[in-house]
Amino acid sequence: MLRDYVVIDLEMTGLKVKQDRILETGAVRVRNGRAAETYGAPLCPGIPLPEEITALTNITDEMAAGGRDPEEAMAEFFAFLGDDILVGHNVIYDYWFLKQWAVNHQFSFERSAVDTLKLAREFFPKEQKKDLASLCKYYGIARRNAHRAADDAWETFLVFRKLQEQFGEREEAFVPGPLRCAVRRQTPATEHQKENMRRYAAHFGLALPEGFDRLTRSEASRLTDQWILRYGRLPAAHKRRQSRTDTASDGADTGYGNP
Repeated sequence: MLRDYVVIDLEMTGLKVKQDRILETGAVRVRNGRAAETYGAPLCPGIPLPEEITALTNITDEMAAGGRDPEEAMAEFFAFLGDDILVGHNVIYDYWFLKQWAVNHQFSFERSAVDTLKLAREFFPKEQKKDLASLCKYYGIARRNAHRAADDAWETFLVFRKLQEQFGEREEAFVPGPLRCAVRRQTPATEHQKENMRRYAAHFGLALPEGFDRLTRSEASRLTDQWILRYGRLPAAHKRRQSRTDTASDGADTGYGNP
């Protein structure tokens, strides 16, 4: 029976791995079946949070802005994971974001895992709900802060132990399997994208996000769409003035401007 592993949980700004960011990390290192160490860190995503994410997690934009630098926090998180087997609830979803981070930062991250959601689907009847909250209720596990990474990781650990106790004789179900997902390295935002964002932010009096220079193309597109949804598009007159300025600047730079 699996006795040494790390339970993981992540909160994200959304569901799309190529557009959204990791918002919070949580993990429980388990040795000989017992929790040996826990880890949790909020990250500053550098983009506004969708309302549905705030409603789900109770994390506000102000709270997110006070989170840790993602580069530093994620380096710590990967170090905490080490080479351990992973356990998680719908773990492939969290792994997908971790894999994307690893590919973006050009290092290898290959893991095997046991999924408590998969176990619940195998062991419980169809009518039994199999989300983490329902499994906690089934096993009498008190929830602390639902949809917060460190607490969800802890509760997943408790659920996993209960599953081992109840169904441990079916050892084949608990054998870790390799996690597989194909991701491509995300390319940085283009200068054209960033310049358009600077113009938009200047016109509406918005602050550019923290880590602006590290935005990917998809992140820049996502943030621009969010701004437009909240504040509307740039007025046509502003765009015409900016276009004339750009043309004049281009001409001056290349020697084709007015003398």
